[in-house]
Amino acid sequence: NLVYLGYIFLMQNTFFQICNLHPNGTLQQFPQIIIIGVRKGGTRALIEMLSLHSAVAAAQNEVHFFDWESHFQKGLPWYLSQMPYAFPDQLTVEKTPAYFTSSKVPKRIYQMNPDIKLLLILRDPTGRVLSDYTQVFYNRLQKHKRYQPIESVLVKDGEINLGYKALNRSLYYVHMQNWLQYFPLESIHVVDGDELIRDPFPEMKKVERFLKLEPQINASNFYFNKTKGFYCLRDHGRERCLHDSKGRAHPHVAPAILQKLYQFFHEPNKKFFELVGRPFNWK
Repeated sequence: NLVYLGYIFLMQNTFFQICNLHPNGTLQQFPQIIIIGVRKGGTRALIEMLSLHSAVAAAQNEVHFFDWESHFQKGLPWYLSQMPYAFPDQLTVEKTPAYFTSSKVPKRIYQMNPDIKLLLILRDPTGRVLSDYTQVFYNRLQKHKRYQPIESVLVKDGEINLGYKALNRSLYYVHMQNWLQYFPLESIHVVDGDELIRDPFPEMKKVERFLKLEPQINASNFYFNKTKGFYCLRDHGRERCLHDSKGRAHPHVAPAILQKLYQFFHEPNKKFFELVGRPFNWK
């Protein structure tokens, strides 16, 4: 069955690629790599850093093919049309952070290509929740909409508010179990998002090795921007930083509430470490 699925994918891929061939020898191909999440985990930084490698062609936008029904119903030809033009020896990558927490996505990706390589970038779950809130807060502020103070969304009747969606997104082991029903652990590389912020080069070397890419990204591709407070990229003399919306300061949260969050995530984190066979330096 697995061989049959792979054969069907290969045939579809070859047919659609012929239709999408560009005169300069580039073509649109289905991704061999997908960054599946997590939201506010550092997916934009990861795809930008991966794009430093000459053997990688990255889709510019989040495609939302496997999680949005309106897109999924358009079929694989539409999905292919969203991919960048790449040379035949390049690997194509797309990133849609919502894939990780969508229960229907793993099966759909597996049916497209059971041999695909998946990248998952995660941060300390509490920090990720605060970044999630911060993004929504600024979005509502820009649209002159009302927003709820962070304490009121995190806590309800003195306890952690389990109805807050951002908390669910940080229960990594729940979502990881779903992915492991379809893909072996060897097909999923977990990038440490906190380490990628602190020191990107070692994390990107691990990504290169996982993808079996020729070592190309080096320490000189990164420089620390003191004004922004995080690393920016240097590519063939050209310097670029992530958008100003990245790395925003989190709102102040009372220490007692932070402690509740750390306690809430303690057991789920242990379950995740067991699932992936490695610990992370999370509070």
